[in-house]
Amino acid sequence: MASSDLNCSICLSLYTDPVSLRCGHNFCCSCIVSVLDAQEAAGGYSCPVCRVEYRVRPAPEKKRKLRNRVERFSSSQPDMEETRTFCAYCTKSSVPAVKSCLQCENTFCSDHLTAHNKTMDHILIDPTRSFDNKKCSLHKKVLEYYCLQDAACLCVSCCLIGEHQGHLVELLDVASEKKRKKMKEYPNKLNAEKEDIQKEVQYLQDDKRKIQEKASNKRKNISKIFMDIKKQVEMAEKKVLSEVSRQEEKIVSQISDLIQKLKIEEDELSRKMCHVEEMCRVTDPIRLLQESDITVCSLGDGGEVSSEEDLDEVLISLTLHRSMRDIVTNVTSELGVHVPDILLDVDTAHECVKVSEDLKTAMGSDNKQERSESPGRFVDCSQVLSRCGLSSGRHYWEVEWDQKGECSVGLSYSNIERKGDKSGVGYNDKSWSLDMYNEEYNVWHNSNILPLSVKPTCPTLGVFLDYEAGRLSFYELCDPIRHLHTFTASFTEPLHVVFSLEVGASVTIRS
Repeated sequence: MASSDLNCSICLSLYTDPVSLRCGHNFCCSCIVSVLDAQEAAGGYSCPVCRVEYRVRPAPEKKRKLRNRVERFSSSQPDMEETRTFCAYCTKSSVPAVKSCLQCENTFCSDHLTAHNKTMDHILIDPTRSFDNKKCSLHKKVLEYYCLQDAACLCVSCCLIGEHQGHLVELLDVASEKKRKKMKEYPNKLNAEKEDIQKEVQYLQDDKRKIQEKASNKRKNISKIFMDIKKQVEMAEKKVLSEVSRQEEKIVSQISDLIQKLKIEEDELSRKMCHVEEMCRVTDPIRLLQESDITVCSLGDGGEVSSEEDLDEVLISLTLHRSMRDIVTNVTSELGVHVPDILLDVDTAHECVKVSEDLKTAMGSDNKQERSESPGRFVDCSQVLSRCGLSSGRHYWEVEWDQKGECSVGLSYSNIERKGDKSGVGYNDKSWSLDMYNEEYNVWHNSNILPLSVKPTCPTLGVFLDYEAGRLSFYELCDPIRHLHTFTASFTEPLHVVFSLEVGASVTIRS
């Protein structure tokens, strides 16, 4: 059926060569011409739709766009003559069929169907022009049964002598009715599934909204932090520049005083030189001898007058360093993150683990270290713990791996076994670790290994611990920073940093 806006209001069919009057209403060209011709005989013209009157006969305007729409619509519609089924016995005119007979393979209008039913008791179906799918392709007989075992439509021969002999079958009408009843149940199930999907979509939309709100708030907080950083940097700049100016002013003042002193001495020397020259011109020996001798003092005799002062660059650098340190401290405090000062505990280090003097670096060695006995020392695994444990709060620190051998970085309770197979980090329920080796990352906990899909690209790692939330996360500090893995657990004891190293590998805690 055509869209109503493509039908002429006079003939009620699709527009043929559409035109429009000045009032805007559209018609077939031949339809409106006929109307206007009839109105001309009556002595007046008006639109058949809105009844707007015209003093003179209106000239219809062609509607090219409307004609193109009609053509596109017509080309997209099937030919009714080709799709409709007509009675096979109405040869003088095309009369729509009401039924088709499977045995006769003919279609009938209501009149011819009555005559057919009086003489034959055949199977009738809705009008169709194709009977091939209604009959058995093997026996060419009408499909009347349904095989429940093979889910196939059968003729009587298929049931009696065919490959479906002995199978459980039903009449097509019975089987189709059962399937119809079964299909009527589908909407309820589908509606339930649809409701579940809608709920899931709603949950996801809520999550999406929450993430967007959280990201928006986070952007605001970060912008505020950077505004504060800018202010603190400006204050730090003023503080350091002020220190430079203070030192400059002090030293310049001292130098100016020395210059003034030297100028006074220079003037005194000039005066003495003039007096000497004058006395040299005196001819009276008595006067010359009675004149007192002129005292000449060198710079070294009368005291230090030179300046050895210089800018205290160490003090300036310390002022700058302290200001920047305060900025970092304020930022980490604003973020609620503590940067712990982690030191390694030599008393826990395996005899093949070297520990640096600053207690920040551990290295796997094939030479045993001479150390005193300690009950906390690892015996079977080349490992070392940190001195202090973390029992609350949010903490962040960084470690650097030399990428020269296998190394594990993680956290552990202090009561981890010191000997045996269960003493290795990640091989028990008291430790969590990230294992690094050549081109692969693995995470370990309670002897369960999870290979990570990413490969090492950077030697520096960031470790974040949120004790109360039970989150331990590892990050690779490449550009951009990449999240590697997050452990989730309910921590019940203080956590110590733990390193496990093979021979040649080393790891350093970055300050």
